[in-house]
Amino acid sequence: MSSERAPLSAEAVLASSADAVVGLDSELRVTVWNPAAERMFGWRADEVLGGDLPIVPADLKGEHGAVLEQVRSGSPLSLYTRRVRRDGTVIDVRIGANRVSGADGRFAGWVINLYPSDNDVQAQRSAMERARLVRRLTDVVVDINADLSLKSVLDRISRGITELTGADAGGFVLLNEDRVELVSLSELSDELQGFTAPLEDSLFGELLRSGKSVLLANEDTRGLQDLVWADLPGLHTIALCVSNVHGRPYGALYALYSQRKVGHVELELLELLAAHAGVAIGNALAYEELNLQRVHEQAVADSSADGIAVLDFGGRVRKWNRSAVELTGYTVDAVEGRHPPFPLPACHGQPIKHKLKDGRWLEILMARIPRTHEWVVDFRDITAQKAMEEEREDFLATSGHELRTPITVIHGYATTLMRKWARLTPDSQYEAVGTIADRSSALVTLVDRLQLGSDVARGEIQVSRDRFDLLDVLRQAVSAFRPLSDRHEVSLDGPDALPPTAGDSLATGMIMDQLLDNALKFSPGGGRVHVSARAEAETVAVTVDDEGVGLRPGDEERIFDRFVQAGARGDGETGFGGLGLGLYIVRQLARDQGGDVTAHRLERGTRMRFTVPVHPGEDQDPELGGDSGAVEPPGADPLRTGVFGAVPLSDASHQQPSSHESTKTSQTPEALSRQRSGPLRASRAP
Repeated sequence: MSSERAPLSAEAVLASSADAVVGLDSELRVTVWNPAAERMFGWRADEVLGGDLPIVPADLKGEHGAVLEQVRSGSPLSLYTRRVRRDGTVIDVRIGANRVSGADGRFAGWVINLYPSDNDVQAQRSAMERARLVRRLTDVVVDINADLSLKSVLDRISRGITELTGADAGGFVLLNEDRVELVSLSELSDELQGFTAPLEDSLFGELLRSGKSVLLANEDTRGLQDLVWADLPGLHTIALCVSNVHGRPYGALYALYSQRKVGHVELELLELLAAHAGVAIGNALAYEELNLQRVHEQAVADSSADGIAVLDFGGRVRKWNRSAVELTGYTVDAVEGRHPPFPLPACHGQPIKHKLKDGRWLEILMARIPRTHEWVVDFRDITAQKAMEEEREDFLATSGHELRTPITVIHGYATTLMRKWARLTPDSQYEAVGTIADRSSALVTLVDRLQLGSDVARGEIQVSRDRFDLLDVLRQAVSAFRPLSDRHEVSLDGPDALPPTAGDSLATGMIMDQLLDNALKFSPGGGRVHVSARAEAETVAVTVDDEGVGLRPGDEERIFDRFVQAGARGDGETGFGGLGLGLYIVRQLARDQGGDVTAHRLERGTRMRFTVPVHPGEDQDPELGGDSGAVEPPGADPLRTGVFGAVPLSDASHQQPSSHESTKTSQTPEALSRQRSGPLRASRAP
């Protein structure tokens, strides 16, 4: 070149170029924007330099990234595509792209040449090819979304990589904190499934550090034989793209090439597939979370002792848990889509009580689910609670009546003595004081009965299981009750001897006192009260028969409940009175020493049957593992003497335990004697 002529500068060449020339650095920032680019797209240089390239349509950003990635790691590339002007119009262009290297030979950026495409045939072919690729992508995406199982979705994604991009193999790598795991693969050995590696050393980690969405690695830029993917023979190129779920990296799609070549179209398809894969994975994760939540909710509902039902807006059953089936007897199929078999509360949060046909009581509570307009109904069995409420009401009524009578008499006589003492004769004074004493004794007996019932209910009464002579206890009891009524014939019928029995002679005497007292009381017309005993296999059975008012059908067990006076004797019109605790205490004492008490209806009257275990013999443990000699817990009262007594105190000397009887031990050092107080106003039905 002649020295007289100035050399051409790069700036002059760019300014005079008829083609738009754009330069991008390694961070994808615009560094060159010549006048032709300004004329073609409408942006001035000062508006685009240092920023992102504004001419790429939103739907072609994946293509743009794929082209740059391929050029960065390979040879120059030319393609037909579309770009957007500042006024929003789109033009068809032909693009030529190449990489720019720095003085040290390392990658520094890209140079892109753009000029309008007037070749309609080529543009049409490009559009047809793009339409074909879109159809392929659509088919693959539809297949991926055909299943909501996460494992199936990942497997479909791996198959889609090879089908869509033409890769020889593919796989999906999951990001798990600082490690990556191969969770799905296609056209690779199953032995690679589950392989893990540090994120820092993986291609996935390199992709994340680059800030880009797609990465192309080949044997010319780095070694591939040290990677797990080297399991594919002839591997020469790996393309990977990050898949985001809810805006965060979840995994990466790997496309492996051993025979075929990879181009920008394959990279663009891989990036588009990764975007759709993120959506499909997000849906699968949400579905699995929903299923897990449903499983947890169902497990909680089924493990609940309460019945739980979910009703729709119209009040029809949608869900019905296991306890609901057990409480109502209605299966899920029987109630689903129908109204529940019980009334619903009229107001939100206010429970109601309902009695079922089988006699059970339910407490029903309902709450609304605001977002779904559904209702949750919770119902529980309160039959026992209702029974306790009834027992409490019966107890209050009965105890009030029973306590008021002696207190009224005591108060009346005490008032009379206080006001008229001087005017009363000594005989009248003595009679009034005697009445007060009798009534106060009856009052003490009632209070003792209440306390003993409470002790039994709390399990604070302990009985021994020592050897004793049951026949001797029966004889003493019958002898004590014979003189108490001239309208009754009290007799004992049994063998001259019975096998030695194991139990508590004091408790057994109390049981017999109560049974005989009831037999007399519930035979107001008199008659025979017959006691008999006979040995059975491992027990001795004692029966007490009377000719009284008897039991109503169905009350054979109910009369042993607390505060219950069932049957003809408990109608309230016969005036038998009592607290309804006697038989409750009797049964507990009998069972504590290994026996039982049962009631049976006779053609005339009632039979009470009491069993006592037979003593095992001298060569075995006389305690039978029982509680003989046990000391009551601190604060527990000893057995009240005379609680079941029906013999005046003057006859107590005839009722001492025999020499081989063992009495209950209390917190006091003295053994308790079986003394009896005055006549007891107690019913046979507790």
